[in-house]
Amino acid sequence: MTTSSAHETELLDSLDTRLYIDGSWRDAASRKTFEVEDPATNSVLAKVADATAEDGLAALAAADGAQSAWARTPARERAEILRTVFDQVIARTEDFALLMTMEMGKPLAEAHGEVAYGAEFLRWFSEEAPRVAGRFSNAPDGGSRLLVRKRAVGPCLFITPWNFPLAMATRKIAPAIAAGCTIVIKPAALTPLTTLLLTSLFEDAGLPDGVLNVVPTTSAREVTGPLLQDPRLRKISFTGSTPVGRALLRESADQVLRTSMELGGNAPFLVFDDADLDAAVEGALKAKLRNMGEACTAANRFIVHDSIAEEFGSRLAQRMSRLNVARGTEPGTDIGPMIDAKSRNNIHGLVRGAVEEGATLLTGGALPEGAGYFYPPTVLAHVDASSAILGEEIFGPVAPIVSFTTETEAFDLANATEYGLAAYAFTRDLARSLRVAESVESGMLGLNTGVISNPAAPFGGVKQSGLGREGGSEGIEEYLETQYIGIADPYAG
Repeated sequence: MTTSSAHETELLDSLDTRLYIDGSWRDAASRKTFEVEDPATNSVLAKVADATAEDGLAALAAADGAQSAWARTPARERAEILRTVFDQVIARTEDFALLMTMEMGKPLAEAHGEVAYGAEFLRWFSEEAPRVAGRFSNAPDGGSRLLVRKRAVGPCLFITPWNFPLAMATRKIAPAIAAGCTIVIKPAALTPLTTLLLTSLFEDAGLPDGVLNVVPTTSAREVTGPLLQDPRLRKISFTGSTPVGRALLRESADQVLRTSMELGGNAPFLVFDDADLDAAVEGALKAKLRNMGEACTAANRFIVHDSIAEEFGSRLAQRMSRLNVARGTEPGTDIGPMIDAKSRNNIHGLVRGAVEEGATLLTGGALPEGAGYFYPPTVLAHVDASSAILGEEIFGPVAPIVSFTTETEAFDLANATEYGLAAYAFTRDLARSLRVAESVESGMLGLNTGVISNPAAPFGGVKQSGLGREGGSEGIEEYLETQYIGIADPYAG
């Protein structure tokens, strides 16, 4: 057995894969479990407790029971717990990186990057916790005093996706804890192990019982449905597809829940004729291939000026064709597997459809044989503007290129989607940069960069890419209610 495989075995053996409710690890009420698979080898990594509706309600009861005391806990104490967990995540970087590579597939180098990114939410919100403030003022008519304060929203339900197992958990858990909210979290059934490891660190850090409750399940609707109808729940935060987000919004209406929705994306990557082409290609690789393209911020449509489209496509294809596709633990791996067979088949179907519609395949596009859900980095040129591959979120290492002639045409192509999460643009013209920012409909914009995610910045979209913001100073506001208190004029009477 190699050192790497010995570490994998040791790490998996050390994990508690049961539910975590009210400060204790327990089996599911049904005693059932589900298997977590390595998408690179199709081997089973672990069996995890499969929560039921009964377990979900027990978790909510625990969160509700802990809410009042947790909201009254001094902000500094909440901050110190977050800071302790931050330190422990950093100390266990190798464990978290390896675990994410095993259950999600990303290369170890990228997994290390996610550990640093995900941990930073813990540190950021540990610093935000003591800074929650209100205001005091005289009423304009002088007849009273106005006191405005912030208080915790209350028990929250978090539903996290599979693609960033650590960062999507910390991005929700950290601001909630900082604000004084309690939590029920349902991690993705494809990648629950990272959340379970993170939970053990919160337990070790002394987080009070009931503040964080974890219910992995393969029956998401069965578990979350009753919670959304329960008046004890006060907020839901979901990261995932737009169709599921719409359904959750409808269900949330009955209890008028606070909602945060980080939904689908279809990011345009605009390259203008004055762009630094070397920088644009480098930016494209980062914007497209982070997490193998399995990211809501991934560049999905490459909209390139027709005078440079051929050269851009050729350079991008050359670079992508040289990337090494393998299991993420292998040295030199650039691209790991897709998460499952369904995802890979959907990607391949979009590629084949574009080719049938007349697109030119510059590299990739063939399903590999053997174990694992691998898909080669693929570049498509001369894609028709009406092609389905431009209208759907690809969620894979595929770069379709469509050309434009005028700036207005570029903006029209960029905005021809129901989504509006991220966008990218490469140009050396400052005035044009401002026009892009004011014309492209997106919640986030990368100018001459292919990387925009940052814990200190507000993450979120417009249109059907969601509601609310995560990260930045705005992130904690999602977990705070505003209360106004009118005080009688102390000089009256």
